Amino acid sequence: MRDSAFLGRSARARSHGVRASAVVLAAVLLLSACGGPEQNKGGMPVGVDDGGSTSPSGTPTATKSATTAVPTAPPKSAKPRRRAAQVTVVPGNFASNPAVQGLVKNYPVYFSALVARDANLVKNSFPAFFYADTSLGINEAKANGWVMKPPGSVVVVGIQQQPYGVIRVKTCRSQTTQYWDPKAKAWTLVAPMGSPQAFDMIETGLGWTMYRVAPPRRINCSRVRYPA
Repeated sequence: MRDSAFLGRSARARSHGVRASAVVLAAVLLLSACGGPEQNKGGMPVGVDDGGSTSPSGTPTATKSATTAVPTAPPKSAKPRRRAAQVTVVPGNFASNPAVQGLVKNYPVYFSALVARDANLVKNSFPAFFYADTSLGINEAKANGWVMKPPGSVVVVGIQQQPYGVIRVKTCRSQTTQYWDPKAKAWTLVAPMGSPQAFDMIETGLGWTMYRVAPPRRINCSRVRYPA
C-alpha cells in the first residue's frame, strides 16, 4: 500500500518537472530571439581594440585609429630682405662692349674694398697692377679715418682702344663714392659734379677685368646725372 502511494507521488513529481523544464526552455528560446539590450544593431561590426573589427560573419574589417593626425601646413619662412646695392654702375650707351660688361661685373667688388678699407679684397680679385694702384689709397684712407659710405654710382661716359688689346673705359664717379674726412667734415676729393676716373681693362681667362687705373684725361662729368 505504501509502495503504491509512493509511486503515485513520484509520477506527479516527474510530471511537474517536465512542465517546469518546458517553461525554462521556452524562456531561453524567447530571449535568444529578442537578442537583449546589447544586440549589434543593423549588423554593424563591433570594434575590437585598435587591431581591427569583426563582423557577424567573422570577416575582419579595418577600423580608424583612436587618434587622427591633423595635417598642418609648413611654417611660412620669412622672405629674405633684399639688400640694397652698395654701388650702381651705369653702362650708358656702351652696354654691348665686353670691357664695359666686365667693369659692370667687377666694379662692385672694388667698391666693396673701398667701403671696407680692405686692400686684400682687391688683392684676391684683381691683377697685381690694379692692386698696386689701389692699395695705397685704401691704406691711406684707413690710416686717416676716412670713411666711404654707400650708396654710390659710376656712369660710363666713353671707351678708347689701347695697344695690346687693352680697352680704356672712361667713367664719372658720383660725389657720394668719395671718402669722407670726419675731421675736416668734407670729401677728400672736392668734386661737385663727380670725379673723372678711367680703368684699363684686359681680357683674362675669367673674362674682362680691371688691369690698372688710367689717367683720367678728357673726361667731362659736368652733364652726368648719377642715380646715387
